[in-house]
Amino acid sequence: MSSFTLPPINDNPEGGWGPSASNLPPNFKFKDIPYAPYSKSDKLGRFADWNDISGDNRQSNYGAASAQANARGGVTGRGRRDGQPAFGSGTASAFAYIHVEDESSFSLVDTKTSTVRRGGILSRGRGGARGGGYANRGGAQRGGRSGTTGGRGGAQRGGRRGWRDWEKSNRNRESSVAISPEWQMLEEIEFHRLAKLRLEVDEPEDLGSYGRLFAWDKSYDRINTRNEKPLQLVDRIKYNTTTSDDPVIHELAAKDTATIYTTDVILAGLMCAPRSVYPWDIVIVREGNKLFFDKRDGGPFDTVTVNENAADPPQDPSTVNPNNPNEKIAVPETPSINSATSLSLEATYINQNFHFQSVVETPPPPAVDLEKANPFYGPDETEPLASCGYRYRVFDLGVTEDEDMRICVRTEVDAYSAGQGNPLHGQGLVTIRALNEFDPRAPGAGGALDWRTKLDSQRGAVVATEMKNNSCKLAKWTVQSVLAGADLLKIGYISRVNPRDNTRHVILSTQTTRPTEFAAQLNVSLANGWGIVRTVADLCMKQPEGKYVLVKDPNRPVIRLYAVPMNAFTAEEEEEGPYDNEETEDAA
Repeated sequence: MSSFTLPPINDNPEGGWGPSASNLPPNFKFKDIPYAPYSKSDKLGRFADWNDISGDNRQSNYGAASAQANARGGVTGRGRRDGQPAFGSGTASAFAYIHVEDESSFSLVDTKTSTVRRGGILSRGRGGARGGGYANRGGAQRGGRSGTTGGRGGAQRGGRRGWRDWEKSNRNRESSVAISPEWQMLEEIEFHRLAKLRLEVDEPEDLGSYGRLFAWDKSYDRINTRNEKPLQLVDRIKYNTTTSDDPVIHELAAKDTATIYTTDVILAGLMCAPRSVYPWDIVIVREGNKLFFDKRDGGPFDTVTVNENAADPPQDPSTVNPNNPNEKIAVPETPSINSATSLSLEATYINQNFHFQSVVETPPPPAVDLEKANPFYGPDETEPLASCGYRYRVFDLGVTEDEDMRICVRTEVDAYSAGQGNPLHGQGLVTIRALNEFDPRAPGAGGALDWRTKLDSQRGAVVATEMKNNSCKLAKWTVQSVLAGADLLKIGYISRVNPRDNTRHVILSTQTTRPTEFAAQLNVSLANGWGIVRTVADLCMKQPEGKYVLVKDPNRPVIRLYAVPMNAFTAEEEEEGPYDNEETEDAA
């Protein structure tokens, strides 16, 4: 009678799974073979391939592909029911099949047709783009009757990768500032990390108000597409001075009013950074225990973007990359009125003139002088001053009651609404902005509707399209209005008289909204914006005194903090200095 002898069992004194390295049996053959990663959700696909056509216990390329597909899901063409494979469910790299022969120059094309369910992602025919399982309304391309990818705008969900890539605009954007090799990168933060930040901030403290405000012309509230009004060119002076050049901020900094000093334009751009697509940069100077957030003259904060968040935003002609000195100078293309730069300048021109035109400069109602005069308007100025009021406000960014982290912001309001309170007490203040339509059929229009035919009858659809294509711009406008404490936000809808002429425009309509309600519609979180500001401030306060630049990557959702020399961004001013002195002497 046969007997069974139990082999010796060596316990693992280390308390782990598997044999211990200290008492490993000498006849153990698989000592140096690593274990493959596995998961509890792994399923056994096959342990023998009886369809092997090579005849020498080696799988062909097709056999390996089929084995791998079956090991994942069982049947080719059907993936895992619960999405992507779990960790370890595939073949580990240590156990991957490696062909012993050198076939690097040989490729095998699988001509076997796979069975696809009717209406799937590869179905062709009249209803392929409409009834397919992955044909959605957020696809990158517009689905035709026999196209294989369905959708109307956005990214594909289940289409083939690389399909019709030659028709897509893959031109990379350039950085808003040339990155010097001497700069040292200190931090890099992805947008998805910024979107998780949160900081609740209380109501601000008003330090003072400067400037003069005119009343909003209420006749512009009654404009529609049937009685449009032409946009006029109005010569007025409005200052957009950076933080370091503000004399009022210099006085407040000398009194140690706050830790951080900035303007509403710069602060709103930083608070809405996760929505931005185009590149931008903020110059940060640390002096002692103070931070000054500045913008460059002629930089991204001096202009208004157009369709920045569209699926296919407007593009600029190809130019030389300033960060690549070896790149050859290309022949300049013909400038287009619908390029990103041209549209940005046009939108900036429209915003300024709509603001200047839509206020009442001759009483009644009378103009309101704030506590002090405009700090930037000198006695030598002869041109009339635009309606603008500056409110200097301090927000407390401290996490605890004992922490002293305050930010002083210069906010702007454009007008006041007559009959809604005293503007000197912060009542009835208005901010004025304008959206512009260039050509609904031009590249970069983002599927915009024709305003002349849809603005009165389908106002909601037009507004929803603008919220999608200009999400970052509208969010920044809303944040600026909330920071300034404005009660109303006036948005004008302005279009070209002729789509091929970017010099003549008409006002088609005006929308009135409250900034806090509009922020809720845009899903703008001020707490998230304050969290971003506090995080950037903490990063800069950890660094020594000096100058830094916060740069948005032109092609990725990433911001980077660089340490730069103190004389950075001052070369142009030094070159212009001698000429300015000569002109001053000649004038004297």
